[in-house]
Amino acid sequence: MNFQSVGEILDFAVAKEEQSAQFYDSLAAQVRQESMAEVFRELAREELQHKAKLLEVKQGGTFQPAPEEVADLKIAEYVVDVEPGPEMSYPDALILAMKMEKAAFKLYNDLAVSTKDAVLRGTFLALAQEEARHKLRFELEYDRNVHQDDY
Repeated sequence: MNFQSVGEILDFAVAKEEQSAQFYDSLAAQVRQESMAEVFRELAREELQHKAKLLEVKQGGTFQPAPEEVADLKIAEYVVDVEPGPEMSYPDALILAMKMEKAAFKLYNDLAVSTKDAVLRGTFLALAQEEARHKLRFELEYDRNVHQDDY
């Protein structure tokens, strides 16, 4: 990632959020289970909210990280990758969501490191925390409803 301006960084991040929203919407259209489709539609809406926040920053607004650290259960590190598809199980959907949110978290942390602009760095760190919160939500759901069944 070699950006020439703050605008290019923000455009890149906006495009990534749009891609994520489209990906989750496409998964919602593929799965047969309505509860699974709703999970993916909710994720798509959240990614579009991130896009809106980035567009606000591009217009001169700010977005600051929450003061608290987000816990990491690290479940995403220990589950195998899954492929999206119409027959995807609920556990597989949770794994996919955890992995997607983990990748988004890493992206925003990397973008924060790549900029000297303090406002932009704060924005990316705030978005990284949001992605970490999403990942935690899926890890907790996996731990409560899937992982516990393994014992």
